[in-house]
Amino acid sequence: VDELLTKSRSHRGYNKAYVVSHGELERIVGVCNKLPSGCNQQALRYLLVTKDTGADKVLPLIRLGAALPELHLPLPGTEPEAFIICCTTMKESKLVDIDLGIALQSMALKAVEMGLNTLMIGAFDREKMKAAFNLELEPLMVLAVGKGIERIELVPIDADEPKAYYRKDGVHYVPKVKTKDLII
Repeated sequence: VDELLTKSRSHRGYNKAYVVSHGELERIVGVCNKLPSGCNQQALRYLLVTKDTGADKVLPLIRLGAALPELHLPLPGTEPEAFIICCTTMKESKLVDIDLGIALQSMALKAVEMGLNTLMIGAFDREKMKAAFNLELEPLMVLAVGKGIERIELVPIDADEPKAYYRKDGVHYVPKVKTKDLII
């Protein structure tokens, strides 16, 4: 698990030569029927979007790399072309959001196990996403999936140090609070 978690980093750039298939997205979503669910509601549903089924409709509706606005991510030619749009069958609530977090992390780990990478995207236009795909369900998050091209390094930090990710010399650095500082 530690190895998968370490490899499961948020990629904002992808190898467009690798085309994620509908079957690969199905395998990733396949972990979700094994997960715990608050009050066993199982309210989450998933729209699978590939290069051939509407990825071009998703791209203008999402925003990546909020902490690095000067880079205008994704860089041209590195855009993701496969997405899992996570929706809910009921009103969003604390339990639905907890289930969503569990599902997203589990799907990200499955993707890494398959040699793929992901990015959890909450910055998107919900109403336009609903309209673009004629969704009756409320979209909560978008999971981009692809073959990541970024070099990402975790940086151990003390709890009081800045936590914003940054880039230097082509490497994406992600500060992470040391375990000793996580424990109360």
